Amino acid sequence: MNARGVNMLVFRSGNFWRRSLKARTACCRLLMLTIGLSAQQQRFDGRPWRHHIEVLADDSMEGRGTGKPGLQRAEAYVVDELQKANLIPAGVDGYYQPVTLVSREIVEKDCDAVLIRAGKSELLTIGTDAYFSALHDLAPTVDAPLVFVGYGLRVPEKNIDDFAGINLRGKVAVAIPAVPEGVDGPIAVLANSRRQQQYPEMGLAGWIWLQPPGPGWSASVAASRFPAMDLPSEDAGGSRQIRMTLNSARAEALFEGTGHTAAELFAMGNEHKPLPHFDLPVSIRARTHTIKTAVQSANVIAKLEGSDPKLKNEYLVLSAHIDHLGVGDAVNGDRIYNGAIDNASGVAALIDLADQFKREGVRPKRSILFVFFTGEEKGLLGSKYFTRHPTVDARSIIADVNVDGIHALAPLTSVLVLGQDDSTLGDAAARAITSQRVAVASDPNNRGICCSDQYSFIERDIPAVKLDIDFPGESNKVMLDWVRERVHKPADDAHQTLDLQAAGKYEEILWRLVLDVGNAVHRPEWKPTSIYHRRYSTR
Repeated sequence: MNARGVNMLVFRSGNFWRRSLKARTACCRLLMLTIGLSAQQQRFDGRPWRHHIEVLADDSMEGRGTGKPGLQRAEAYVVDELQKANLIPAGVDGYYQPVTLVSREIVEKDCDAVLIRAGKSELLTIGTDAYFSALHDLAPTVDAPLVFVGYGLRVPEKNIDDFAGINLRGKVAVAIPAVPEGVDGPIAVLANSRRQQQYPEMGLAGWIWLQPPGPGWSASVAASRFPAMDLPSEDAGGSRQIRMTLNSARAEALFEGTGHTAAELFAMGNEHKPLPHFDLPVSIRARTHTIKTAVQSANVIAKLEGSDPKLKNEYLVLSAHIDHLGVGDAVNGDRIYNGAIDNASGVAALIDLADQFKREGVRPKRSILFVFFTGEEKGLLGSKYFTRHPTVDARSIIADVNVDGIHALAPLTSVLVLGQDDSTLGDAAARAITSQRVAVASDPNNRGICCSDQYSFIERDIPAVKLDIDFPGESNKVMLDWVRERVHKPADDAHQTLDLQAAGKYEEILWRLVLDVGNAVHRPEWKPTSIYHRRYSTR
């Protein structure tokens, strides 16, 4: 789960994201007749799954940082397991698809920032008051006035333009990273994607994001110290902007004398109200230093060949990202960010399913492509590369089922299908869930669809879903505690308590979904009501 995914997870688990759940439980006899299975039969007991997690999240893997030796060791382990399951190599170099990345690492000791008001300077301590982001190339120096632009969004679908009538050239935009009322679901994803592009045509000198009050500041700073990466084709190569996040504790200094306070604006953002736009009586002078290097990594790809002479030339992708954050700032003396649930758990499930296909001698009519992505934590880079350079005919890829974080922390009663209402693949996922007498939790806002590798497929006009264990009602506290204590922290390790029965049930759902789609007469299609159907109407 990448940084945007962590933010969405926090929003989804707390009051910030007001979503309504609807749960549907249905009889599973029709599905049993279709695939010849008993609902009471459960193939998976969670023990092999846990074993694979223990290996992949062991300290010896050093957090599986993108392009690091620990990730290479983890990938070698996966390849060995795929060979045992008799899966066919489907990469470029055997099971591997090499991926070249560009790494940008901020040298924090060589960076500084000063706020200037009426000729007086106020030094910001980097790492305490603010931090720079290397998600894009940083300008080495900036000296520019500030302008508050509300949410910093253009949403033509909702007639929203936070930049209308504002002279932005040569200024640094200050924004609250939230969305206004009515901007949700795929529209919010598209709007945020445009915001991430920073609107270069406006001539901005940079961005400052105001991090809302809360307990996440230290984790955000720690995350900023990991190298950022890009595909070479997306490396900015000399942007003149800065990109900074300011601690909410220092935000009030920006608004003195404006008639507004940071507390007021944060409260309005929390309630998704319209935000004002105005020049700030403050400028910023900043200096940055970034080291850029080339990084070699790889996706791991294997094939279970389909049984039908014709349909075997179509591929259902079953995916999980294998990378995590690597080694970083120490938390309680621990510097290894093991990534047990995020996402050794997803990798373990795919290995377990591959082994189960071998044990049962079952092959769906269509081929199944098992893909383990690198660089998800760096911005879905491995999946972006694969979907642009697939190792099979791009037109033969019918759908993606992505697994990112199996939160088997309590008995499984409900599963959320991200992308459920967008395609018929979502209907198949709901059938698989209800076959296990588990409720389907619906998220009408669908905000999380952007934040893991399934979105790379959606951007290439390929239906995709991601299945998340849901925590309805009072059980939501379990998830909130996990987010607070473990997400993107060293505590997400193999020593945490896991509910193996819940994990086994999740794997059974995944198994039935793969068989359903793999054997279906028709390939998944976008629904007419989906925004993606409208975007890709030429499919």
